[in-house]
Amino acid sequence: MTRALMIQGTGSNVGKSMLVAGLCRAAVRRGLSVAPFKPQNMSNNAAVTSDGGEIGRAQAMQAMACGKPLVVDMNPVLLKPETDVGSQVVVQGKRLTTVKARDYAKLKPQLMEKVLESFNRLKSNNDLVIIEGAGSPAEVNLRPGDIANMGFAQAADVPVILAGDIDRGGVIAQIVGTQTVISDEDAAMIAGFMVNKFRGDPTLFDDGYAMIAQHTGWRGFGVLPYFPEAWKLPAEDALDISDGQGQGALKVVCLGLSRIANFDDLDPLAQEEGVSLTMLRAGQPIPGDADVVIIPGSKSTRGDLAYLRTQGWDIDLVAHVRRGGHVLGICGGYQMLGSVVRDPEGIEGPVGDTEGLGLLDIETVMTLDKRLSETQAVHSASGQVFRGYEIHIGRSEGPDRERAFATVGNRPEGAVNGTGRVTGSYLHGMFRDDGFRAAWLSSLGAVASGAGYDETVEATLDALADHMEAHLDIDAMLDVAR
Repeated sequence: MTRALMIQGTGSNVGKSMLVAGLCRAAVRRGLSVAPFKPQNMSNNAAVTSDGGEIGRAQAMQAMACGKPLVVDMNPVLLKPETDVGSQVVVQGKRLTTVKARDYAKLKPQLMEKVLESFNRLKSNNDLVIIEGAGSPAEVNLRPGDIANMGFAQAADVPVILAGDIDRGGVIAQIVGTQTVISDEDAAMIAGFMVNKFRGDPTLFDDGYAMIAQHTGWRGFGVLPYFPEAWKLPAEDALDISDGQGQGALKVVCLGLSRIANFDDLDPLAQEEGVSLTMLRAGQPIPGDADVVIIPGSKSTRGDLAYLRTQGWDIDLVAHVRRGGHVLGICGGYQMLGSVVRDPEGIEGPVGDTEGLGLLDIETVMTLDKRLSETQAVHSASGQVFRGYEIHIGRSEGPDRERAFATVGNRPEGAVNGTGRVTGSYLHGMFRDDGFRAAWLSSLGAVASGAGYDETVEATLDALADHMEAHLDIDAMLDVAR
């Protein structure tokens, strides 16, 4: 019979995604067929699946740890924030609706049905399913109708291991406090705990570890030291992207948009020694010595155009181009580079037009149709063949499209201005292709390291599994699964 195990956390960003990935790789090494699963995820960083849908980027990394192709069942409910109070709801890979946070609870009963349907499909095709919770079960105000944590664990009868994060402090209170506020029925689902992100000598926490076990009565599975190579794994949250991992001469700046989406484009650049990558935060001007400015994808192109102008980045971009700097707009960033973004159906807010940055001679019209596909393209400037993916709404046309960034089959893709220094493309994931990345860096006077990006991620997943095997009782954790 297929078994299942769930990792929940005492809060967001305690390392659940990484822990599940490491457990997946450790279980695969034991000869098991393993699949990752997250009932509900909230992220604008999505991956295109082999069955034509989209799931959270963290589940894509976990699937890589399992050696499995991406399928929508790995993350049946994906919430993609569009505003501070509303999100697009993607169910089993396809957009269902857009709802405000206060109305989302009304959808949960029908969503639980889809969640269990996807979970049972994964169970039927694997030996083990390792599940990632969302946020924290201690958010007991969200417990009624919950599909992400204990609500799912109870409905699917899956045992839970609770992870605390000592790096943020107060880990004893995190774990003991969670038991205190959740119901006895939910607490009974928790088979034990572990402590993540310890820095220094883990034996210094022996007394604290024993206190947690004494107060909760739960079994401890170990204290996991901080994993220093975590930055080499794809980031799910833009805040996780490390600035300046490379200290190279090529200075690349990415605008930290308020609705930034699919920023996995940056991960391969962050690993290049010849690149110094900076994620620009609110209130920071574009540095005068930047060589390249990347305008990334956005879940709300019109909203982020307004946000960009609020930061003064529109003025900085004009000065950057005047100095001879390069600009690359990807997906929503590509749309922003044009003269106007038209929204005749009010997809991103009120019906109307929003003035673009005017750095590319194109216009974009928002449409309800969403393009979602893996794509092979040929880079026009270098002739390099590469793979990427498209995940966007809207069509862009105009004179600068005659200078295509790439060709996909027989159709031109993207646009380049007359100077060749301002480029836009709908293709995400281009920098994962080692050949394209090397060609792009060469065109800017930089030399690629020669390291294969996917090989680096694979090696890091192996190192993560080794790290967890050395410090946690992995066999005991897997034995908890049922």
